[in-house]
Formats: sequence, structure tokens, C-alpha cells
Amino acid sequence: MKEVFSMWKHTKMVVLVALSAAIYAAAMIPFKGLVIIPGASELRPAAVFPVIFGLLFGPAGAWGAGIGSIIGDMFSFIGPGTPFGFIANFLMAYIPYKIWNSIGNIKSTDDDSLYLNSARKIINFCMAGILGAFACALTLGFSGELLAAVPFAAMASVVALNNSVAICVLGPPLMLILYKRVKKWDLLWMDIVDEEELPKNSILTFIGTIFILCGILGGMGTSFWLALTTADQKFLADGFQTGTVGGGIITIVSGLGIVLILTGSLLQTYHQRSSFQSTDNITSQKQG
Repeated sequence: MKEVFSMWKHTKMVVLVALSAAIYAAAMIPFKGLVIIPGASELRPAAVFPVIFGLLFGPAGAWGAGIGSIIGDMFSFIGPGTPFGFIANFLMAYIPYKIWNSIGNIKSTDDDSLYLNSARKIINFCMAGILGAFACALTLGFSGELLAAVPFAAMASVVALNNSVAICVLGPPLMLILYKRVKKWDLLWMDIVDEEELPKNSILTFIGTIFILCGILGGMGTSFWLALTTADQKFLADGFQTGTVGGGIITIVSGLGIVLILTGSLLQTYHQRSSFQSTDNITSQKQG
């Protein structure tokens, strides 16, 4: 997680934060009128951008997604849930680039793994994107219960489904178009940061990934089970007007899921470098 803070010393990364935030906000604003949950969620095909920005721009894309969500809220509703929206959108961009190499579909020798020109790369993209969408949904579901505003089952299921569909349908073609151009312009985050900031392979990669997956899948699954069985909540539209909101056990369990995600992220400072770009290529570019 070190790169999330050290990236601010690089002018290009700061520019990418601003660019990501502006594009994400601009893509969200036209859909602000298509509300699913007032003050909480609307139809959001723009959800594809955090995943793409996270994979291409790394931590800059994550910061941009979080800031962009706040800008978008300024055109609809700013409230207690806005800070949680920042965290949720940050994670939706952050998770995919942190686990990209750990899902198992990417060859360690593939320097262009982000170029989605094969079925296995597209599957990897969708899996990483869905996990990011679930992390976003878990965070917003947690905020709904913590603030006693929206039932977890309704909020989390709507956000997870809404974002996952946008990511899997719109993501692969957009990524296919953008990757080569971003690489040509030397804007991939791995090309910008210093050598000592670049990720390296480590056993912490595996451990961190386990923590992240347990936090996302375990947190979502257990919270959904508790919401359905102990709070009489329901999924999607049927859940907006039913069930008990603000259940302490749901808040605790979903919150623990988020803690596991953040713990895994701290552990996963290291992951394979070669799936993004080879060491020789990086070294030669830094020297050039």
C-alpha cells in the first residue's frame, strides 16, 4: 500500500489523479437523474472507469475514482454517505490492480497482460473487476447499516450487480482500445514511479491476496446471510422497504470484511512485476 502515498511525489501521477477524477465525474453526472436509491446509488455505466483507471494508472486511478465520486455527488446529493462513497470507489479501482497477477489467468512472462486480446485475459479482467465491484458494494452496504439508512442486502446487491454488469460489458472493449495508447504515451503507472517503488514478487503477495479475498467474499457472503436470516431483508428492489436497518451484527461483520481487505492490501505491497512489464524494460526506460 506504500505506493498509494508515495505516488504523490510524481507530477505525472498527480496529473493522472486529476484526469481520472474528471473523466469519472463527467461520465457519472449525466446519469445522476436515473436514481436507484435516493442519495445513495443511481444507474452507473461509468462504474467501468475505476477498474480501467486502477489497472492502467495504479494508485493514481484509485485516488481519481474516489475524488471523482465526490465530485459526482456534488451534482446530486452530498451527505453522510459521501465519505463512504469515496472509500468504496477508491477500492473499486484499487483492488483490481492489486490482485491482477494473483487470480491465475495471467502468465508471468506476459509483458502485455493488460492488453485484452485473449479470452483468459478478458476473464481475468472481469474477475478482477467484479471483486472490485464487490468491495465497493460491501463498503456501501456497511455504510447503509452504520448510518441506519438503507438495508445491507438491498444496497450491496444493487451496487454489486449494477457495477459488475457495467464492468464486464463495457470494460473489455474500452481496455482493448485504451491500453496500447496509454502505454505508447508512457502513462502506465509502472513506467512512472521510481525503481524502489515498483512491486516485487513475495510470499506476502499470496498472503495478502487471501486476506483480500476473505474480506470481500467472506464479508459479503456472511453479511448477506445475516441480513436475510436475522434482519428479514431482501435483495435488490424488494429490499428497499423491507427488513430491519441498522443491525449491529451486520455492521460489525461487514466492517470486519473491510478491515480484512485493508490488512491484505497492507501485506500486498509486493506482487509480480513481470505481468505488467519486464525488469529489463523498466530499467532501460528509467535510464532513457
